[in-house]
Amino acid sequence: MNRDKNLPLTETVYYILLALMEPAHGYFIMQKVEELSGGQVRMAAGTLYGAIENLVKLKYIQPIQSEDSRRKVYAITEQGKQILRLDYERMNHMLEVTKGILS
Repeated sequence: MNRDKNLPLTETVYYILLALMEPAHGYFIMQKVEELSGGQVRMAAGTLYGAIENLVKLKYIQPIQSEDSRRKVYAITEQGKQILRLDYERMNHMLEVTKGILS
């Protein structure tokens, strides 16, 4: 099986997709990424919105209807969930191989 050309995901993109397992607006995404990463990944607004634009183009996330017209809300798509799973499996494989060698 050939690897998807968009793998590996960057750490930031991985956490953005993970954060969007529940629909969210930009500021919440930034907070959730920082929380999920244990404070290791902090993004500026420009970085986040550039990543969001790219993820929408890739069809990994999509804007959805929001009760607050001032905020754009995004949700992960099935394609986004699939790429997240593939990257998770890729990293899991790397960890298992490394564990076997280092043990």
